Amino acid sequence: MAAKKSLKPKTSKIKGDAKNIVVKALKEKSVKSSYFNENSAVNFPIVGIGASAGGLEALELFFGNMPKDKGMAFVVIQHLDPNHVGIMPELLQRITNMKVMQASDNLKVKPNCVYVIPPNKSMSILNGALHLFEPVELRGLRLPIDIFFRSLANDKQDKSIGIILSGMGSDGSLGLKAIKEKNGVVLVQDPATAKFDGMPHSAIEAVIADIVAAAEELPAKLIAFLNFIPVVTADPVIDDKIKSNLDKIIILLREQSGHDFSLYKKNTLFRRIERRKGIHQIEKINNYVRFLQENPKEVDILFKELLIGVTSFFRDTAVWEKLKENFLPQLMNELPDGYILRAWVTGCSTGEEAYSLAIIFKEALDKIKKNKNLNLQIFATDLDNDAIEIARRGVFSKNITSDVSQERLSRFFSVDGENYRVNTSIREMIVFAPLNIIKDPPFTKLDILTCRNMMIYMEPELQKKLITLFNYSLNQ
Repeated sequence: MAAKKSLKPKTSKIKGDAKNIVVKALKEKSVKSSYFNENSAVNFPIVGIGASAGGLEALELFFGNMPKDKGMAFVVIQHLDPNHVGIMPELLQRITNMKVMQASDNLKVKPNCVYVIPPNKSMSILNGALHLFEPVELRGLRLPIDIFFRSLANDKQDKSIGIILSGMGSDGSLGLKAIKEKNGVVLVQDPATAKFDGMPHSAIEAVIADIVAAAEELPAKLIAFLNFIPVVTADPVIDDKIKSNLDKIIILLREQSGHDFSLYKKNTLFRRIERRKGIHQIEKINNYVRFLQENPKEVDILFKELLIGVTSFFRDTAVWEKLKENFLPQLMNELPDGYILRAWVTGCSTGEEAYSLAIIFKEALDKIKKNKNLNLQIFATDLDNDAIEIARRGVFSKNITSDVSQERLSRFFSVDGENYRVNTSIREMIVFAPLNIIKDPPFTKLDILTCRNMMIYMEPELQKKLITLFNYSLNQ
């Protein structure tokens, strides 16, 4: 059993008497939320549930407390012995009145049903249909939960829900990040209640969970949350009263974090704030302002939610391949021997993008025929001090195998217990530092600058300002 350790979940419990929450959630008949609406027969939430060792008991507790008619579909991704016939559907059918079945290829998902992954398969979802794949990874390196969660996030967007229950290892953590990025919902079994707490701990460390609770408590808390969330359109109407309260929240964020969100897109801010209101069962935005004033920790959580610090190694593979095969070799061939390139990775989060750039540089240097002594100095910055500390450590869970090839793992990483550690030769190429790109002086005389998935959340005025700043920073 994984060793227990003290780790306070980065979430807040739903306020109010728990019994009243359960009664309200289970008796709710008419739900007016963005998760359940007039198109709920088509655009319903899909809940992905990841479990491993000790997972059967947790699944039984979960489904034993989940009503049969809440309009959600459930897809169970359990680590199963590939050499045995799966009996999980039969075991779960004894617990729930929902229809439980083993998933088959191209099976259309329906609400109020439970689907279980077959043994020795990986599974994804496209347009609401499950698709089975033969796993190509070696046994022990397979990450079926991450694979499905990422697919679910892309397919269901803000109606994707990810739950991690008992299990060893870290499978599911990267997938939860993808769900979080799409404004989906993340729930984690309280590690103190899990038979094996590795997966719950890893999930809590990787992402701000919306709800952390015992397996038997998760259904009522999920239903209460989904019932509470109001309809938020892609372009919500923000009247003067809402804008005034948004401005107050921006002031509180600026006072505590030093970062000004006033030039971020209001619909993005509004959607994230609505989710936090739902977590705390707060109906009016002015009451949430008061809650922020009284709870500085909630200000910090909202700040991190707004940063949307989702990243991975070699994200958008084609971009990195083009950099490696085309841009870098051309640039390197034009540079004199002994030249030190300068790069700036903005919004680096926990460091994966900066390390990816360093690795790509090493590989591109190997490809050019000229024997040149070239080096790269990378400056990687982010607003989030906690993310910077993680980046500096250069230690990542073993589920990075879904993004990093075995060849790269062997060359640029070393095994460190249950993790991978970036080799010193790569780590020494990078300086990680907190930096506010809006107000702090930029790096200059740069050969390379990356800014990915950050400016899309900003208003055009701020986008133009940053483009001007980046042009100034780059060598002409």
